[in-house]
Amino acid sequence: MVTECLPEYAERLIRGRRATRAFRPDPVPEQTLRAVFSLAGAAPSNSNTQPWHVEVVSGAARERLGEALVAAHARRDLSLDFPYSEDLYRGIYQRRRQQAGERLYAAVGIHREDHAAREAYHAESLRFYGAPHVALLFTAPNAEVRMAADVGIYAQTLMLAMTAHGVASCPQGLLSFYADTIRAELGVQDRKILLGISFGYPDDSAPANAITTPRAALDETTRFHT
Repeated sequence: MVTECLPEYAERLIRGRRATRAFRPDPVPEQTLRAVFSLAGAAPSNSNTQPWHVEVVSGAARERLGEALVAAHARRDLSLDFPYSEDLYRGIYQRRRQQAGERLYAAVGIHREDHAAREAYHAESLRFYGAPHVALLFTAPNAEVRMAADVGIYAQTLMLAMTAHGVASCPQGLLSFYADTIRAELGVQDRKILLGISFGYPDDSAPANAITTPRAALDETTRFHT
């Protein structure tokens, strides 16, 4: 690829990545899986510590994990490695969050006041939106914000690598609300989970995959100092 094409390609790659919430059942070939996760390993980290541990779950193991998560959700058996509170997002952040939710629920035909339907949709998302694979991103047991930031950088690198290989993805913070369930199912010990990324090939006919979410204007988020 000639250098002159790189900015245009980067624009298509970054803006072309979106959260996919309906997938075809077709699995991603093993060769593609290895290429994607190998490429993601080039992500930067503080002092090159690379503090991510990734569990890629497919096939029967994915089915068992999904069932365990839905059961834990029904029991309200929550377990988080990193704290969360309902007032975490305030002001403009909460408004952006609400706008994104409104677009999604409108696309899938769920009314704002239909709490039962919204609850059912959330529960079904614990089956990874039908994706044939899910990557669970863990870090060290003593991890705090700095290591979590490195895993976030890895997550974005991974999703861009997937996009480059024609693989769709959806980051799911909700999965981290069931940390103990996931550790028990996967036989993982002494690691904290930050998020999961469901991935596969998109179902282009699904209404949930037709929505777009606006991005803040540059001047809203960025200041240039000279």
